[in-house]
Amino acid sequence: MKKLASKLYLAIIFVILYAPIVVLMVYSFNDSKTSKWSGFTLHWYQELFQSSMILSALRTTLILAFLSATISTVIGVISCLGIQALKPRFHNIMMALNNIPMVNSELVTGLALMILFITIGISAGFMTVLIAHITFCVPYVILSVMPRLKQSSKSTYEAALDLGATPLLAFFKVVLPDLMPGILSGYMLAFTMSLDDFIITHFTKGAGLNTLSTLIYSELRRGVKPTINALSTLMFLTVLIILLLMNRPRQRGESPS
Repeated sequence: MKKLASKLYLAIIFVILYAPIVVLMVYSFNDSKTSKWSGFTLHWYQELFQSSMILSALRTTLILAFLSATISTVIGVISCLGIQALKPRFHNIMMALNNIPMVNSELVTGLALMILFITIGISAGFMTVLIAHITFCVPYVILSVMPRLKQSSKSTYEAALDLGATPLLAFFKVVLPDLMPGILSGYMLAFTMSLDDFIITHFTKGAGLNTLSTLIYSELRRGVKPTINALSTLMFLTVLIILLLMNRPRQRGESPS
């Protein structure tokens, strides 16, 4: 009975989580703009790819996510190396400070960044959104890379130095490959956080700049359009494919990440 109850509970949870997504995907093929089913169509997908507004928001979102994830990953890795070299007391203080932005409300972070940009005289636009995304992505990268750095052995780095490698060469040949799983995990997390963010983007973007999240929000205030359903369906399928590729069964002899 316990096994049956646990399986039933798990099934109910999955239904609650994915039933709305399934409904959204079904209505993206509905020929009607209302909730009444009136036939299968691909018209909304054609309209989606013909909409310059949506394509512009998509392009801005992808560029913003790529740049913020790349820059925050570089900053995060360098920060991890610096934090790891600190004494235990200061190491714990820095990690505690790193965790504050993660548990802090996005509303507070967005307002604080907006006030900061206004105070120092930076006009709201793409650059302010990029700085804001880097700001809240760096702590997630540090949290992903730091456990991997703690597991790595200093002896291999020291052995590379003893064999004549320069510190920079030893870092790229020994330390970096060892940290790569954590770096990739942090990069993907930062990319996803930037892609998905709405609140901080809403407070730091300027007039005329839209990401997918802010565009969808502005469109929803005027009513749900079927093109939004089509866009959400494509985004969900893209994320699903990426997850399946990242978690594909490993071939025999392939080392785990």
